[in-house]
Amino acid sequence: MLNKLILSMSLAAVSSFAASSIYDFTLNSITGQPVSLSQYKGKVVLLVNVASRCGYTPQYKGLEALYKKYESKGFVILGFPANNFMGQEPGTNAEIQAFCTRTYNVTFPMFSKISVKGGDQAPLYQFLTDKKTDPEHSGDIGWNFTKFLVDRNGKITARFDSAVEPDSSEVISAIEATLK
Repeated sequence: MLNKLILSMSLAAVSSFAASSIYDFTLNSITGQPVSLSQYKGKVVLLVNVASRCGYTPQYKGLEALYKKYESKGFVILGFPANNFMGQEPGTNAEIQAFCTRTYNVTFPMFSKISVKGGDQAPLYQFLTDKKTDPEHSGDIGWNFTKFLVDRNGKITARFDSAVEPDSSEVISAIEATLK
């Protein structure tokens, strides 16, 4: 068991350093199907770590509105449920999916629950937060609903903390500038 854990951690570390963009990662959808992020090449992507029992959970409404507004222009939001902060995402993937659909009519792609910080941090989030990837937008995830904006070439162009609402002028202007 220990050898399996060490191997898993080693592979995660290697994959984060070998990656050159978000397109190098494959994660499971909320229904468990593998999804290569390379399918989002050429799109502007907003990656968000989400939680169902957080004070910021109502941001799902703003995220869905952004997705609907800009989807036809090549914009997509990817939601990554994470239970790293005070157990605010305790549900199973099926429960999370049902909550998002029933409560906020979420239609943007949602992924299986992952860890966004700590020793079991998912390789994608190792990449997003690593200083080598992007010194300007690096650093640990501080809370749920941290947002990374990625341009059509896979480069991180902005990072927004949890308190920054999806419909804020800051987020909208960054999305619109990146879509051009």
